[in-house]
Order: sequence, then C-alpha cells, then structure tokens
Amino acid sequence: MKRLIILITILILSAVALGKVDLVTLPTRDTVQLTIYNSADLTLARESRSLTLKEGDNKLQFSWENTLIDPTSLEMLPKANVDKIDIDELVFPPRVRNLGLWNIESGIKGPVPVEISYLTSGLSWRAFYMGTLTLDEKTMRLQGYVRVSNHSGEDYANAQTRLIVGKVHILDNIADLARRQYPFDRPGPGPVADGFVSGYRGRAVQVEMAKSIDRLVLGAEFKQIRKEGLSEYFLYTIPGTETIENGWSKRLISFDKAEVPVVNLYKYEQRRYGDSVIRFLSFKNDEKHQLGETPIPGGMLKVYRGVGDNGHLSYTGQSSFKYIPVDEDVELNLGAVANVVVEPKLMNFETDNYRYNRHGNVVGWDEVRKFSVEVRNTCDIPVKVEIKRNFNSQYWKMKKSGDYGRYEKVDMDTVKFTLELKPNITKKFEYTLTTYQGTRREDWK
Repeated sequence: MKRLIILITILILSAVALGKVDLVTLPTRDTVQLTIYNSADLTLARESRSLTLKEGDNKLQFSWENTLIDPTSLEMLPKANVDKIDIDELVFPPRVRNLGLWNIESGIKGPVPVEISYLTSGLSWRAFYMGTLTLDEKTMRLQGYVRVSNHSGEDYANAQTRLIVGKVHILDNIADLARRQYPFDRPGPGPVADGFVSGYRGRAVQVEMAKSIDRLVLGAEFKQIRKEGLSEYFLYTIPGTETIENGWSKRLISFDKAEVPVVNLYKYEQRRYGDSVIRFLSFKNDEKHQLGETPIPGGMLKVYRGVGDNGHLSYTGQSSFKYIPVDEDVELNLGAVANVVVEPKLMNFETDNYRYNRHGNVVGWDEVRKFSVEVRNTCDIPVKVEIKRNFNSQYWKMKKSGDYGRYEKVDMDTVKFTLELKPNITKKFEYTLTTYQGTRREDWK
C-alpha cells in the first residue's frame, strides 16, 4: 500500500509540473514528405509546420502515442529567421510515456516555419507493372505502379512519397525503439532539471544514415549513387501527393509509357525447359525504347494483349524482375506457350567405326543419330523461335538439311537454330549427329 501511495504521488507531481508549463500548441502539418526504404522497415518523415512563438522561452509538446515513431530520432529545424531561433533540446518528462517537450528560445514573436523529421516504422512499398501489347506485339504500353501500405499508426494526408531503392543496414529495429515504455528505456539516475530528464539530440545512428543517403541521392542529378563500389541507392519520386491513412494500402501510378518497343522470342531447350516452348519478352531501359529517364525498381510485370477494337484484353503471362538500371536490357520469362510447338524426333540410331584392342575388345566406336525437328506457329502473327540442342559430348560432328534457319555453335556441346515463321506456318529440318566414343575421340577433329 505504501508503494502504491508513493507511485500515485509521483504521478500527481509530474502532472502538476506539466500543468505549469506554458506550452506552444503543435499545429497541423502544412506538408509531409515520406521517404520509404524497401530493404528495411524504415521511413524518414519530414513535416513542415508553422509555429506561433513568443519572444523568450517556448516549450513545444510532441506526442507519438499509438504510433511507431522512434522518439530518439526526432529533430526540429527552423526554416526562417534561423539566426533568431534556437531549438535547445528535446526532453522527455520522467514517467510520462509518449511525450516529449522541445525547449525553444526565440528572438521574435509570431509564426515561424519549421521542419520536424523523424524515423518511423510500418510503412512499406512494392512496385508492380502492367504491359499491354499491341496486336502486332511489336510495342507495348508499359504502366508502372507502386503500392504503399501504412501500418505506422499515423495518418499522412497529402503526402509526397519518395522511395529508396538500395540495401541499407540499421543498428536498431525502429519498431522496437518505438514500442519502448520510455524513449531511452526505463528512466534511471541522471541530471534532473525542473522535473524533466535531460534530453538527447542525434541519438539514433539511423537518422544520420537515412538523411545522409537522402542528401546524397538528392545531390546527384543522375539520381543514382554508388557507395564504396558496393551499395547502390536510387531515389524514386511519385508525382503529386496522396493521402495514405493508417491501416490502408494505396496504389500510386509511377509512370505510363505508350509505345515501348519490345522483342518477342520463343525458346526451346530440353535441358532447361523440358518439352515446353517458353516465351520471352525483352526491352531496354533507354530513350530509344521510350524509357531511360530513371532506373526501374524491381517488381512483377503482368502482360496482356489487346483483342479487337473494343479495348478487350487477353492475358499473356507474367514475370518478376530485379532493378533495371538506365541503358540496361531486360529479358522476361513469360512462361510456357501452346501456340508455338517444337517437336524433335529421333528417326534412327546406329553405331559404326569400331576400334578393338589386342584382346579383341571394343574400345572405340561412333554413335550416329538422325533427328527430325518440326516447328509449328499457330499464332496470327510472325514469331522467332530459338532452338538449342545439347549433346553431352564435345566430340561430335553434324550434317544439316532442310529449313533450319540460322545455325550457330553456342559452346562445346550446344548448338542453336533460329527460325522465323510466318503466321500458321510449319517448318521442318533434319540433322545427323555423330559422336565419337572411346579411342575414336583420338580421330576427332
């Protein structure tokens, strides 16, 4: 009972102390800017507000209850009359949760614009894309979107949203710092003045890290930073402002390009894809392809094709991709298709040219295989098909016949045939493969 009485007394004294403070009311935000990182649960918020100050001492109360704001990262800077405004420190009253007081010494009275910045958790983003191919599939409308999710406990109205692409490492988990009972954990012995535990400025290492990356990226006109040759950061700004309420996700459009030139290529390789023909879509992030202004954040691209004149779409496939720098190519695997077919058939197999040792045992021979390959295009547009054949031996020779298109040797045991087929066309070609076994390899050239 005695301990309970002492605790109640302390709380009453704290409340009385706060009640005697002449507080400046924290006005609503004028603007807010959110810089959201994609590799860590980290967001840098910058708020602009207009404070009404009196000459002399001012105290500003700031509360972060029911949010994931890290109070140790709070910082305030005047945006005008900097030489007349001194923001001394941020202090945290003992045994009072989720509350901080800024001590401000002002040489003027009236409204003063300030910027309040802090780190928070619970905001995240991911990019995704929609591609719509034209009827001839030579160009594609490419639309980029970003889905921002807000579970920070705070509503952000009319927020400018910026996204950081790049891997960062933080020393502490922001959400853990935000959930502490007190900013620097439980109050302990230390200097006390006017009933307040002394505050700290710049305590969180993450704040300087986040802001330094922010400054570096903003300072680079080409919007791409390489640090120590290892890390790459890119600032991606979503045009306009959006209201992102707590507990909601919101889709924001990042870009819309009407005619991006693309290349469709159908690949067949049993070693990698089995018996399926795989469709690939490629383009380049450069001006020639109506892109190239900025890198493209990694995400999922869903591809459709226009059908008829009524705006109807048919689903073609989807593929995820990683970050695409400016002037880099991307090739997307859209999956197996049924309208392009490749059928290789083994027509004949025999052995020949035996070599024997002095005991009469076979120590060398040739294996001769004859293949027929049929390629069918049932699409209503021309297609290009790339067929790779793997031999599991580097000792071989080949004879080809028929309509096999362009032939090239890829490596020691792989060749490639590239064919172009008009709509609803079938092509056939044959090849005879001779592989050298045992001592017959000594005769191979």
